[in-house]
Order: sequence, then structure tokens, then C-alpha cells
Amino acid sequence: MVSASACAGQVGAVLPLLLVLFDLLGEGVECGINAEVEKQLEMGKKLLAAGQLADALSHFHAAIEGDSDNYIAYYRRATVYLAMGKSKAAIRDLSKVVELKQDFTSARLQRGHLLLKQGKFDEAEEDFKNVLKSNPSDNEEKEARSQLMKSDELQRLLSQAQSLYHQEDYITAIRLLDGILEVCVWDAELRELRAECYIKEGEPGKAISDLKAATKLKNDNTEAFYKISTIYYQLGDHELSLSEVRECLKLDQDHKLCFSHYKQVKKLNKQIESAEELIREGRYTDAISKYESVMKTEPKVPIYTTRAKERICHCFSKSEQSAEAIKVCTEVLLLEPANVNALKDRAEAYLLEDQYEEAIQDYETAQANSENDQQIREGLERAQRMLKQSQKRDYYKILGIKRNARKQEIIKAYRKLASQWHPDNFQNEEEKKKAEKKFIDIAAAKEVLTDPEMRRKFDAGEDPLDAESQQGGGNPFHRTWNTWQGFNPFSSGGPFKFKFHFN
Repeated sequence: MVSASACAGQVGAVLPLLLVLFDLLGEGVECGINAEVEKQLEMGKKLLAAGQLADALSHFHAAIEGDSDNYIAYYRRATVYLAMGKSKAAIRDLSKVVELKQDFTSARLQRGHLLLKQGKFDEAEEDFKNVLKSNPSDNEEKEARSQLMKSDELQRLLSQAQSLYHQEDYITAIRLLDGILEVCVWDAELRELRAECYIKEGEPGKAISDLKAATKLKNDNTEAFYKISTIYYQLGDHELSLSEVRECLKLDQDHKLCFSHYKQVKKLNKQIESAEELIREGRYTDAISKYESVMKTEPKVPIYTTRAKERICHCFSKSEQSAEAIKVCTEVLLLEPANVNALKDRAEAYLLEDQYEEAIQDYETAQANSENDQQIREGLERAQRMLKQSQKRDYYKILGIKRNARKQEIIKAYRKLASQWHPDNFQNEEEKKKAEKKFIDIAAAKEVLTDPEMRRKFDAGEDPLDAESQQGGGNPFHRTWNTWQGFNPFSSGGPFKFKFHFN
């Protein structure tokens, strides 16, 4: 059954005409209405005209209870049912009207319309032919003949569409079915046929809406629920796949295909949920292991391998395993060059590897595919600052360490280099000057990278020891060799009292 709002829109054009017919019938037909039934009918008619369908329905129920042979009451209740989207109930009431008054042409015409919407051509044609035999008005005769011609044409088109389906000309079959379904909107078999054409044509996503309609139009339609679930699964939407296969099992808990599929989807869904929870907790190594299990659970559907690698790429990037992140992210991007998540994660890994131009390129590609992403915009600006910064003085390179180095690694690298480049180690004046400059850079690198706030600024692209980047033009952190002379790189702090002398 389609939604009430959709059906109301379809019958909205004929509803005013029906109300006029009610008034004429109420004035000119004797139905043996007693006073109470007449009162209920009148109240129901007013509520129907006001659009209060549920209240109108209650009064028509009461009228039928008071007089079960009153065809006017059935006819009006059928109109309410139709407006509420309950076409099956409307057809039942219209059939009762025809049973009670076989020459009631308005009821036959209305039932014929509904049967045509359901794709029941033979039954619809019988109603239209009976209208022509019942001394109809000019308008009724014209409408009946028009609908008979339409029914013949629809059946001809359907025969062609079925033939084209068997000939595997699915595109042309779909085009014909599109036209038929504009009239036969409630025909479950036609919708399933068009869905099958979409699937055969390699566009399963387009089949979903037809199959969902078929689950409402046909009772206990387990086959449609199973197809919807498998389509979602193939498209990589494991959550919706699980939801749809559960609907199948609600109708038939012993359905073999649905139960087998349910076990597979449930297992995969549980693994993915667990992996995502590990990522939220920052347990990236465990999350990687879990996503590797996902790939083993479903090796036949490529989308799950790609999505798993995308998340593994993210985990490597977040845990600052840059080389591994670049490798896995690249595998994803070979399959999906516009994958924004993989581009962002690889860009971050490139930054850890000091590959600034590559990071900028990834961020620019990501931005082209997601213009309003604030994270991409900030990442791109940061990468551009870091590239500019690298062209000046890079404290990480000076100490020969990576950007994710810990404080102990920074101090260790500093001590080694400070000992190596201490000016007292050199006698030649030219070499001593070179060593002085080198020593100053080494000491400055240690000062910046061991101070959390200064390091944060440097990582954001700002050199806290660069006079140009300081407001006011002055540089409170500027150092000369005189400042560092006599400094002991192995002490915990403070100027050292004597110079080093090396043999």
C-alpha cells in the first residue's frame, strides 16, 4: 500500500466531483434511510468536505451499522478510504455498492479506475463495459470508452516490455514500464519487473524504491525484502541491509535465504561497529586488526575491502605511522581518486614525512571534492605554512628527527649534535664560524622543540624565534653565539662554568 499523502494527491482532482455526486444522489435517490442513518450520513459528508477524514469515517461506519444495505453509505465510506490511501478497503466498499445497486455507474467507474491502478486490466475492463451497458450519462460514457482504450494500450505496452526483458533489452523495457507505471501505480508485479531490469542493467540502487513499494503492495513479500537487503549489502550499506533482512525474517523466520544472509550481515556489522568503537577510544592498533578481520569475513564484495582499508589508513595516520598510512591510503586512492577521507589522512601522513608539496596536493584535491569542509581548509593552510617554513629553518631537520619525536628523542639528538658541533672543537677560524652557526641552530631547535607552547606554534607553521613572525618587529628569542658560549649541552639547564676541550 502506498502512503496516504501520495494517494490523496492522486484522488484530489476527482474528490470535488464525487462530493457533487453525493449531493445529487442525496436529493434524488430513495434508499430507505431512517432518521439516524440520515443524520450520520449528513455529518459524515460535512466532515469529509472539511477534510476531517477520520471523523467522517466514524460517521459512515455508524451509518452502515444502522443500515447494512445502504449503498450510499458504502460509496461515501469508499471515498474516505480512497482519500486515506486505503485502496483495498475502498474497492471492497465499491464492490458492495455494485452488489446492492448494479446500475450505479459512478461506483463502477471509480472501481474500474482503482483496478486499473492495480494493473488488473480484465476486471477494470469489465467495469467499464458494464458502465456502457447501464444507460450512462454522456460524460460517463465518454470516460468509460476512454479508459477501455487506455487499458488496451497499456496491455500492448506491457506485452512489449515483457518481450524486451526476455530479449535482454532492459533499457527499452524500463522506458516502457515507466509509462505503464504512471497509470498502474499500485501494480507490485510491474514494479518488481522494473526493479529486475535495473538490477540486470547494473544499476541496483535504482531498483530499491520499486522493491520497497512492492513490499507494501503485496502481502508477505519476503522475496522483495531479501532483494532489497542484498542490494544494500552489495552497495556497502550493511546497516540498512541488516534492517531489511530482519523484515524478511519477521514474515518468515524459517526463510532459508534470508536467514543465511542475516547471519553474514550480522557478523560483519558487529565487526565494523566494534572497529569504530576502538577508533573512538583511540585504540588504533586494535582497530586495524578488527578491520583486517572485516576483509576476511567478506572478501567477495570489493566495497568492504575498500572501506576497511580506508579506515586502516585513518588509524595509521592518527597513530602517526606515516609510512604505513601513505601506503594504505594510496591503495584506496588508486580505486577511488576522489576519496576525501583517504586524501585527508594521506596528507597528514605526508606532513609527518616532511613531504609538504604532496600534502598540499592531497588537500587541494580533497577541497575540490568537498568545498565546505573546514578541516580540509585548515589542513591546507597549515601545509602551506609548513612548506614556507621548511624553506627557511626547520628545527626537526636541524636535529635530524621526525615531527612526532618525543622529548627524550629531541634531547638525545640535541646532545649528540651539540657535542659534535661545539665551536671549541674547531681551530680553523672559518670552520669555527661555521660551527658557531650550526651550534646556534642546534640550540635554538632544542629550545623550541622542548617547550610545548613554542613547539605547538612551530608545528602550526609559525617560527617563534623568527623576528618576522613576531608582532612588533622585535624578537625576544633571538640568540647569538655569545649567548651560548660556555653552554653545556649535557647539563639540566643554566650556563656552564667552563669551555669544553676535546682531544
